[in-house]
Amino acid sequence: MPRRPNPLDPSSSPLALFGSELRFLRERAGLSQDQAGTKANYSGSHIGSVERAEDMPLRAFAVKMDQVLRGDGILPRLWDGLLKRSVHPPWFDWPIHESAADLLRSFELALVYGLLQTEAYARALLHGDDQAVRARMERQEILRRSEPEPPYLVCVLDESVLWREVGNPEVMREQLQHLVAVVSDRISVQVLPFGLHGGVNGSFALATLDDQREVAFEETAVRGITTGEPSVVRRLTQRFESIRSRALPVDQSLDLIKRTAKERWN
Repeated sequence: MPRRPNPLDPSSSPLALFGSELRFLRERAGLSQDQAGTKANYSGSHIGSVERAEDMPLRAFAVKMDQVLRGDGILPRLWDGLLKRSVHPPWFDWPIHESAADLLRSFELALVYGLLQTEAYARALLHGDDQAVRARMERQEILRRSEPEPPYLVCVLDESVLWREVGNPEVMREQLQHLVAVVSDRISVQVLPFGLHGGVNGSFALATLDDQREVAFEETAVRGITTGEPSVVRRLTQRFESIRSRALPVDQSLDLIKRTAKERWN
C-alpha cells in the first residue's frame, strides 16, 4: 500500500512541502483553518487536507491563499516549481486515496479503469515498462485485501472502450472476459452506449473516504489532477450520476461485453 507522505516532514514529498508552507503562513497570520477558508472562499477542511498533504490543490487555490495569507508569491511559486511537475504522473497521489476509500466511482471514456486492467492490457498501454506495470498491478491489491474491507467499486465504461484495440485481439478478449469475471457484490461494471453524453469531456474518478471526505481525480489533455476542492467534487459527482443513469444495467452491460468479446475479438 502506498505510504501517505508525513505532513510533519516537508522533505517527504513536494505536496508535504507545500502543505508545510501553507500551514506556516496561516499560523503566522493568526488564523484557524476555518477562518482562513472563510477569507479565501474554501472550506477549512480542504485547507487542512492540503496542509496534511492529503489533497492536491489547484493553482487557483495557491494564488488565492497566498493573497489572503500575504505570502508574497511563495505558494504560486511552489505550485509552479514543484506541484505542477508532480501531477504529471496520473498516480502521483491518487493510489493513496484509492487505498483509503470505502467507495470508488469511476467513469472511463477511452480505456479500462486501472484497477480492472489485466496485466497484458496494462503492459500494452505502458509499452512494456515492467516497473510501471508492476505498480499498476499492485494498486489492484486493495480489491483483494481482507483488512480493512475492500472498497465498493462502481465503474462505468463508454462503449468505445470495448472496441478500442489495446495490444491485440487476444489481449482484448482476455480483458473483456476479466471485466465479466470481476463483477461481484462489491464491484459493478456498467457500459454507457455509444452517443453524445455528459462524459465526453474526459475520464474521472471519485473516492469516498472512511471519514466521508470525497476526493476526485480528473484527467486532462496533459495531466491528471487530484483534488478535494468541494466545487470540483460536487461537479464531478453530478456528472457521474448523470452518466450512470444513462448506462445499461449491470446484467445488460455484461451481456454486451460478452457479445463484443465474441463478435469483435475472436
